This record gives sequence, structure tokens and C-alpha cells, in this order.
Amino acid sequence: MSRADLLEAWHDHLALARRRSPHTVRAYGATAARLLSTLPGDPDWTAIATLDAATLRNLLAQRRADGIGNVSAARELSALKAFIAFAGTQAGLAQAPQPRLRGPRIKKGLPRPITPDEVVNLAEAVADDAAEEWIAARDRAVLLLLYGAGLRIAEALSLTGAMLPLGEVMTITGKGGRQRVVPILPIVREAVADYLAKSPWPVVRDQPVFRGAKGGPLAQGMVQKAVARARIVLGLPATATPHALRHSFATHLLGAGADLRSLQELLGHASLSSTQIYTKVDAATLLDVYRNAHPRER
Repeated sequence: MSRADLLEAWHDHLALARRRSPHTVRAYGATAARLLSTLPGDPDWTAIATLDAATLRNLLAQRRADGIGNVSAARELSALKAFIAFAGTQAGLAQAPQPRLRGPRIKKGLPRPITPDEVVNLAEAVADDAAEEWIAARDRAVLLLLYGAGLRIAEALSLTGAMLPLGEVMTITGKGGRQRVVPILPIVREAVADYLAKSPWPVVRDQPVFRGAKGGPLAQGMVQKAVARARIVLGLPATATPHALRHSFATHLLGAGADLRSLQELLGHASLSSTQIYTKVDAATLLDVYRNAHPRER
């Protein structure tokens, strides 16, 4: 097999068998391509599966020289190990020992929620900054979907005409093809309906609801840029991103008494451990309130 064939098989495994996100497929594919570019001749699955730790260490050292940080280095190592394990399976060497290589230590940060008032202000500021009335309605609807339903930005932008009109609940297909049912608040339904009434583009059953200025699918980057401009105007921290609205959704529900299992279902997390981070967020928020309000702390 050629290097291109090896990469194609790896891409197909990630996208079809593992059902990984397009972003993960691209990133893991790029890591595999970098590894293959360092190997002499025409490597096969056996050659990849039997690589030693020194080869991987040299590749990671080069990536470090390129300027990547601890988080990116850890992801690179994870991708390399996954590719080598896949190569072992393809070569019939599934039981072959993996190279022993320890990744950098990563300090796991907590997502930073923003308050409900800040969410509303952010949505309104983004709308005020829009060039046209329909774009203002569009951006407001997208942000309210992120906060009101806890959607990832990619999930909100994948909404198609077939999913309209919105009811009290909506079925979302998230990471790994996992489906979940999320409630849609009246304010969110109204925001989407307002956008649809003002949009110059027709609703098509199999096409995205949210359109860019020229009628194509709305890109994530456009929403992120709009939020970045608005948060500067409002004086919000750099952590006030579109994805922070999903974090805020989770944190506020937990603070209002939602249990972790229900929150896991609403967020579409594969494991409860991913959801448990919000208990730390809530504790951190309470500690901030204590420090600001307790007389001994002032």
C-alpha cells in the first residue's frame, strides 16, 4: 500500500468505524501524515505497528520546536498511539506492545460560565452589531440555541428545514452520532421563528436553516467573530465565547438542582466523568460568591 492508501484507510476507520467528528478526523489524519513523512521507503502496517519510542519522541520533539504547547503535544501523542494501535490491528499484531511514552502533564481548566444577564446582553450586542436586520435575528437565534438548549455551535448550525417548526423538544445528533432529546424554551422558538420570518433565504428541507450573507451555510467562524466583537463592547472576558454559553447552560441547571445523570443526557456526554466537571464549576462559583459577600473576606 502507498502512503496515501494508508492514510485513506486511517481516515475511513476514524470517520466510519469510530464515527469521530470531522475535526478529529482531520487532526488525527494530519498527525499520521507527519509520522509517515519521517519514515524511510514505503512503510507498511507492520513497520508502523513496530515503531519504537525513540521515533515518536523525535517527532514530538520536532513538534515542540514548532511551538506547540502541552495540550497540543498530549493530543499529538494520543493520535500517534491510536494510529499505531490501528496499524497493529491491520497487520495482525493487535497484541503487540505499544511504545512506552509519557505525555506532558495537563492542568485541567474549568469552563467559565457567564451569568444569564450577560448571556442576554451578549445576544443583544451581537444583534446590534449586525449589518442587516435578518442577520441580527439570525445571530440572536443561534446564541439563544446555545444557551437555551445547551447545544454545541456545530449542532446549532446543523439544524435543517426538516426539523422545523420547532416544538417543545428537539432531537439532536451530537458527537459520535449519539442522539439526545433537548427541550426548546419558548424564547428560543420565538427567536428562531423571528429569524425565519426575516431571512431572505427559503427554508429547504435538507439544507441548513442558518445561512451566511450570500446564502451558503453559516460558518462557525462568523458566529465566533461576532461574539468576540460584542464581548469587547460589553467588557466581558475572553472566555465569553459561543461555547461558553453551553457551559453556562450546564452550570446554571446544576445550580438550580438538576442531577448529573439528567445533565449528562441533555449535554450528550458519552460518560458521566465529562459532566462531573460542572460540579467543580458550581463549587468555584459558590466560592467566588462567598469571597465577595462574606464580611470577613472584604
